Amino acid sequence: MPNSSFHPTRPLPYGRQHITEADVAAVTAAMQADYLTQGPTVGEFEQQFAAYIGAKFAVAVSNGTAALHLCALALGVAPGQRVITTPLTFAASANCVRYCGGEVHFADINPDTGLIDLAQVRGLLEAHPQGYFQGLIPVDFAGLAVNLEQARQLADEFGLWIIEDSCHAPGGFFVDGGGREQCCGNGQFADLAIFSFHPVKHIATGEGGMITTNREDLYHHLLRLRTHGITRDPADLVREPDGGWYMEMQELGYNYRLPDMLCALGLSQLARADEGLARRRELAARYDAAFANLPGVTPLAPGQPGHAYHLYVIQVVDRRGLYDFLKTRQIFAQVHYIPVHRMPYYEALGWRAGDFPHAEEYYRHCLSIPLFPTLTDEEQDYVVACIRKFILS
Repeated sequence: MPNSSFHPTRPLPYGRQHITEADVAAVTAAMQADYLTQGPTVGEFEQQFAAYIGAKFAVAVSNGTAALHLCALALGVAPGQRVITTPLTFAASANCVRYCGGEVHFADINPDTGLIDLAQVRGLLEAHPQGYFQGLIPVDFAGLAVNLEQARQLADEFGLWIIEDSCHAPGGFFVDGGGREQCCGNGQFADLAIFSFHPVKHIATGEGGMITTNREDLYHHLLRLRTHGITRDPADLVREPDGGWYMEMQELGYNYRLPDMLCALGLSQLARADEGLARRRELAARYDAAFANLPGVTPLAPGQPGHAYHLYVIQVVDRRGLYDFLKTRQIFAQVHYIPVHRMPYYEALGWRAGDFPHAEEYYRHCLSIPLFPTLTDEEQDYVVACIRKFILS
């Protein structure tokens, strides 16, 4: 039973970074090295992250949004192209298509999981001529993996590419039709996958992101796009080089690089990624048990195998009341997310309330409560006790 006299000594947000002395030492060493950016630590981080995820290639970039943008560019998104994604995500999952001039279309969620409903995607595809849509961006929402084997079958049937938004799910997996665990971002089914290293994510570098793929052509294209469209690789040069300094800008790219200092922090964090993931799952299981018999509180997709638990989401009738109540107790919950199609920018493009009822109903009741590896059992019990007090009063 929770200790009724316990009060937290620190605010309890929905997520928090964990910076250790080893992290500080890694960054300090990188700052004292020969390269602050474009040095060997970048490649080391890419190689180790690719190995952790199970993909052949990884490209470190400045943040998760930059990762999405480069993926859309590499896959040829342009004006006149149409891409399907979920309304239940951070806006960047859709915005990356708009950056390239493409059209965003949405398919509603499965209310039991919060994931894009592939049956809804099929219905949307079948309602239009073959070739009308070019791509699909599923999101591993809250850390729960989309079944990309099923998504790939659908994509192959209708001629789509796939960008897997795995920002919430490093270490997460789904089980395929053969009983194998398929890790999020491993490149077995998606053309490209992206991750974020924002402070509340599993691996924190302050800002930062990663793209993973098994396609070598896309890998080399992404390397150019993240560095102004420039290459120095002799095998890729169009003209005979003038000397050792020679380089060519072959397309319009961007400066989306991740510096060595942040890659050093990423490497240090990656070394304990499994430990952090295990603690997230332990905390989620404790929440599942605490809320199992509490009327009025419905966890989103409790007990799902392979869940990476970036977020622990509950659904309640009086979401605003609970949010405000918890805030007075130094518990800073959050809402993930306002459906993208309800943002004024997207409403100006024609989307309206009622277009995706499952996502909208979810939004009316959802609340992300504290879940991060350094959350103590006593702090978690305090969160549960406060929720119980509000619900049962």
